[in-house]
Amino acid sequence: MAENENIINEAMPVEEKAVEETPVMEAPAKKAPKAPKQKPVPAEDFDWTSSHKKFDNYSADERAKLEEKYAGTMNQIADHEVIEGTVVAITEREVVVNIGFKSDGVIPVAEFRTNPNLKVGDKVEVYVENQEGPNGQLILSHKKAQLLKSWDRVNEAYESGEIVNGYVKSRTKGGLIVEVFGLEAFLPGSQIDVKPIRDYDVFVDSVMEFKVVKINQEFKNVVVSHKALIEDELEAQKAEIISKLEKGQILEGVVKNITSYGVFIDLGGVDGLIHITDLSWGRITHPEEVVKLDEKIKVVILDFDDNKKRIALGLKQLTPHPWDALDENLKVGDTVKGKVVVIADYGAFVEIAPGVEGLIHVSEMSWSQHLRSAQDFLKVGDEVEAKVLTLDREERKMSLGMKQLMPDPWANITDRYPIGSKHTATVRNFTNFGIFVELEEGVDGLIHISDLSWSKKIKHPAEFTKVGETIDVVVLDVDQENRRLSLGHKQLEENPWDVFETVFTVGSMHQGTVISANDKGAVVSLPYGVEGFCPSRYMKKEDGTNAKVDDTLEFKVLEFNKESKKIILALPKVEEEKEVKSAEEKAADKAAKQAKRTVKQINDNIEHSTLGDLEVLAGLKENLEKQEKAQQGE
Repeated sequence: MAENENIINEAMPVEEKAVEETPVMEAPAKKAPKAPKQKPVPAEDFDWTSSHKKFDNYSADERAKLEEKYAGTMNQIADHEVIEGTVVAITEREVVVNIGFKSDGVIPVAEFRTNPNLKVGDKVEVYVENQEGPNGQLILSHKKAQLLKSWDRVNEAYESGEIVNGYVKSRTKGGLIVEVFGLEAFLPGSQIDVKPIRDYDVFVDSVMEFKVVKINQEFKNVVVSHKALIEDELEAQKAEIISKLEKGQILEGVVKNITSYGVFIDLGGVDGLIHITDLSWGRITHPEEVVKLDEKIKVVILDFDDNKKRIALGLKQLTPHPWDALDENLKVGDTVKGKVVVIADYGAFVEIAPGVEGLIHVSEMSWSQHLRSAQDFLKVGDEVEAKVLTLDREERKMSLGMKQLMPDPWANITDRYPIGSKHTATVRNFTNFGIFVELEEGVDGLIHISDLSWSKKIKHPAEFTKVGETIDVVVLDVDQENRRLSLGHKQLEENPWDVFETVFTVGSMHQGTVISANDKGAVVSLPYGVEGFCPSRYMKKEDGTNAKVDDTLEFKVLEFNKESKKIILALPKVEEEKEVKSAEEKAADKAAKQAKRTVKQINDNIEHSTLGDLEVLAGLKENLEKQEKAQQGE
């Protein structure tokens, strides 16, 4: 009973509660004359039947029967209970209802406003608020009975999933207010329809069907949905359609949504997806190039999952494959024209007919052997001409080549680059053992590190030149079969070691600077850019200390090897210089004569020398002439 009262209190408007709970103000009664005071009689001595004894005409048995019969005419009721009563009277303000109790109940006529045709004798449900009010009257409520009944009815509809009718009263934030069984329920905007609704006002003052989807028992809130009914109907249609689906079946549908990856098709309650790759045999960038929104198209079912929840559709499959219509006379070696549709680092796809593409690998774009990307040669939209290299009709694959339409630079390589010929090349790459250079597009060569300089010791080619610079070379060897050229740079000059052999003779003295030293000895920089090596046992100076880096001293040549380009030096001791003085004078005479021959040789060969060689030889010639004049003066 307490629960029913809570439901009523929650459901009733605050104003009505206040009215009902307000006590009735009665007019003050006139004061009656005071009766004489009587002495109270104790209750245990009072005879309650004494006042009726002289009027009682019934025997005890008759009285018992009459009381039993009277009690049978009255209903057994309890407070906070809903029972059925009969309308016995109707006034402008009140409705009198008989529920078979000792008194009738009076209900305000306003509570029957939903039943304007109410008349005497009608059966109505009422709520017993109190069997006996302050005025000794039975207190009933028709509205509270309706609220309790409505709440029970709503709960029954929620449990059973029953479809109920409701009246849309007004719009509110986020949805609509709907009256169901006399109760106000909330209809969220998202539950109005399966499609988004922008204008809620069009539903106000209309009757619709709903399902009760949520009840909050604590706060007595009810949420209804019209969308759930539509979804149930669609699910029924969908189940019927899905049960008839088969792979390869052709259906008509409407374009429902277009995305970057495909198109959603409404098949009449069931959605399917056409992936962008299944829209056209040719390449497209966006599905909008093929279909439009709300367009009716025919599609074929390609696949679906076990539950047929995901349906894959195809559009291009309704037309023959372009490869089947490809010219039967097309063969390897033929030249075709097409448009670049896709570019990747490894190559470009060229469409020679709608839906028929061939790949031009980056290695087939140029005779050059340098690693480059396809973007260096082509871009999307370019019209190109290429030769068919491979053709597989079964696998529907084709490879094309562009360089095959250009002359092969290695076809007559020996005519254009004979051994001994001189050329200018571009530095492309370095390795530890040499420099790769490009003579022309598709013709590369290698300069070994040992062929860079006659005199300078090069640890890495990067010390000699830079990528992108030009360098003069001479062809040393041609390997046409393997497409290799062996090139040299130092061969552009005469070998200065032929001259150095006459200058750095064994026993001759030369000024040198120590540029590096270790436990084994020191590297000494000699005139004309030549370097020699002084073993550690020959590094002691006159003061008894060893030579160190940056010391400039006179060194004696102990050994000269032209083939290995090696000069062994020593620091002579003072005592040794005295003992070999006469021998050195003789050697000086011999050196002077040799110097004359060397100068003559330089003059004879000067016109054959390169500019780089002239600078070294000119300095060498000048020093020899000075030595010759000095000896003549002596």
